[in-house]
Amino acid sequence: MFAVLLLGTSASPDPDPSGSDPSPLTVFLVRHAEKADSGKDPGLTEAGRARAQDLAGALGNAGLEAVHSSDYARTRDTAAPVAAQLGLEVQLYDPRDLPGLASELRARGGRHLVVGHSNTTPALVELLGGAKGLPIDDDNEFDRLYIVTVARDGTVTSVILRYGAASADAGS
Repeated sequence: MFAVLLLGTSASPDPDPSGSDPSPLTVFLVRHAEKADSGKDPGLTEAGRARAQDLAGALGNAGLEAVHSSDYARTRDTAAPVAAQLGLEVQLYDPRDLPGLASELRARGGRHLVVGHSNTTPALVELLGGAKGLPIDDDNEFDRLYIVTVARDGTVTSVILRYGAASADAGS
């Protein structure tokens, strides 16, 4: 169900001057699944609903503590099967305040899924210290899964995987 695409970054920022010992953080980040072509706030296509189920299958045993989504039908519909499988509620975030979300995730620690968009997902990866890779193809790429891990000492590692059915441009 997963295919490794690219190994990301590893960095050690300056230690936290407050002396606190934050919990390790692992964030799984995806763009919403395939969306319908019509409407101002489209939901998912049949392929998108299948991909959302694939995501639930892929992350069902990942130990997620929270599922986050922007407040759009396509992102909520992508996050919903994972949240339902784990008995979690989808927590909405403001995609215009990614620095705030990154700070919240770092402060909370734990394991989180964040469902976003082709522009916000790579931006959040970078804010967390990960490598965003090549730009996401807005029209055809829905299978990219980032995993960003921030260790207790602040060391960041990231990987990019693929999940579910291959997107049209998965080989590029």
